[in-house]
Amino acid sequence: MEHITLLLAIVIVTALVFDFTNGFHDTANAMATTISTGALRPKTAVAMSAVLNLVGAFLSVEVAKTISGGIINEDGLRTEVIFAALVGAILWNLLTWLVGLPSSSSHALFGGLIGAAVMSAGWSSVNGGTVVTKVLLPAVAAPIVAGLAALLATRLTYRIGGKVRNDAQEKATAKGYRAGQIASAGLVSLAHGTNDAQKTMGIITLALVTGGVLHPGANPPVWVIVCAGAAIALGTYLGGWRIIRTMGSGLTDLKPPQGFAAQTSAATVILASSHLGFSLSTTQSCSGAVMGAGLGRQGGVVRWSTATRMFVAWGLTLPAAGLVGAGAELLTKQGTWGVVVVAALLVVGSGAIWLVSRRKPVGHGDVAPADGDAEPAGVVTTAIAAVSPPPTTAAAQAPAQNLMTTIPAPAGTTQDPARPATV
Repeated sequence: MEHITLLLAIVIVTALVFDFTNGFHDTANAMATTISTGALRPKTAVAMSAVLNLVGAFLSVEVAKTISGGIINEDGLRTEVIFAALVGAILWNLLTWLVGLPSSSSHALFGGLIGAAVMSAGWSSVNGGTVVTKVLLPAVAAPIVAGLAALLATRLTYRIGGKVRNDAQEKATAKGYRAGQIASAGLVSLAHGTNDAQKTMGIITLALVTGGVLHPGANPPVWVIVCAGAAIALGTYLGGWRIIRTMGSGLTDLKPPQGFAAQTSAATVILASSHLGFSLSTTQSCSGAVMGAGLGRQGGVVRWSTATRMFVAWGLTLPAAGLVGAGAELLTKQGTWGVVVVAALLVVGSGAIWLVSRRKPVGHGDVAPADGDAEPAGVVTTAIAAVSPPPTTAAAQAPAQNLMTTIPAPAGTTQDPARPATV
């Protein structure tokens, strides 16, 4: 690391910032359905997801290889190009987070990278075949495959559970599915760390290659894996509550069996693609699975107005991030002052989006399920409530006061009107 220049260090830090935004932008992929069905409390869910994202970052480097040595030709690539690409990806991530749309952080990164590379060295700098086979085709196939799998899994689940005859059996079955949801949500978080953390590893590795620190085709160093895993885990822990709200209840209303089917289907698709080196969007896979699960239950509906806005965001992600990346690269080509201007624009733009988000903040309390949908209180909570002292507030004493009444005195007697008899 002794050969890392100031510009290269700035690029690495910017890549980790993108990784952080990727974490809180994509938390909904793993935990939105788990939270919406009451299987886990919001804070517990994001903490569990953060730990498993960190673990998943160490499981594979195939996707990192696809990015660092597949999409863009490394020969003659300038470090400034990667910086410009990251600027486009970060700003698009923040903008879609502001409006609560679960767009693809992966495609934001690819779009920024392609736009900046084309602006720097022309279309010949992009490996079109790799983009088509490992980015575009998975982008189309992943939500369809995950959605069909979730739809079939949901119908199968309800067919198997059709023998439930009474409320007690239904509650016991729902509790079992909630436990299954926790396991499947953990699997999705693991898959997300395996797939998405590697994208940042690939970008940092590509930057190190362009800076002459690593030779072309090298695997990500251990310190890169650790930093990328930690950044995405931290972002996941903070929780992208706006997108969790959209994924958990904005697309469809999910019951525990549907949540279990959706998460299991999405995790299977993501892990299989990571093993094959396909850099698909975990957001698209999970969104497709949620919609499939919504349609799989008899009487279930998908809110197509929300889904349409999400589809539009998916279609705009690559070109929008590409245009921002190309514009940023146009500035960085002007020299040091151009790099400074791009960095300043990134800071100002990010700060402006954050300030706008504070006008209507969304926290973990805004994504928790309704009391009727949450899992019943456990033994400890029930026991504490049973031995708690009675409230002493005026509101608590109101019912006792309402029981008081005045009994009229018998005829021929005299009673002080200021002291009515009470019961």
